[in-house]
Amino acid sequence: MGSDPHGRFVQIYEHAYRPILGYVLRRCEDPDDAADVVAETFATAWRRIDEVPPGDEARLWLYGVARRALANHRRGERRHEQRTAALREQLNASNALTGPSAAEYTQLGRAFRSLSDDDRELLSLVAWEQLDTKQVARTLGITRNAVRVRLHRARRRFARALADAGIDIPLFERTAL
Repeated sequence: MGSDPHGRFVQIYEHAYRPILGYVLRRCEDPDDAADVVAETFATAWRRIDEVPPGDEARLWLYGVARRALANHRRGERRHEQRTAALREQLNASNALTGPSAAEYTQLGRAFRSLSDDDRELLSLVAWEQLDTKQVARTLGITRNAVRVRLHRARRRFARALADAGIDIPLFERTAL
């Protein structure tokens, strides 16, 4: 439509930003969500600058884009809420949430938290994320041999911390931790 798409976009933006922002703010509960919708609206205008009609029609076209962006945002929020509810149900029904008593868990947690950040991260990657030494090495950006050495030392420190807390796990040295 024009030889200067950047200049045209700037002109459209300066003319329509405030009305579009007001339109979106009146329809969003959260100002951060409104900012996202406005950003998406103008990103669409930039991508489709040759389709934006001239003059004041551009503002009307942007209202339509903002309306669709709001609808997409609301659908995304609903999907997020549904996934969150489903995950909450799964977690409530999960056996993973059953385990040691609250007192034992507290002691176990204290023993784990007494380790250095590096030891906790390494043990977590192996035990909770179930990564092997090759995957841990890639994740941490170190060699597999360094992972093996650090993991051996972290396990020993954790075993000492458990013993100091009075927690006896007989198979600890032979487990995946």
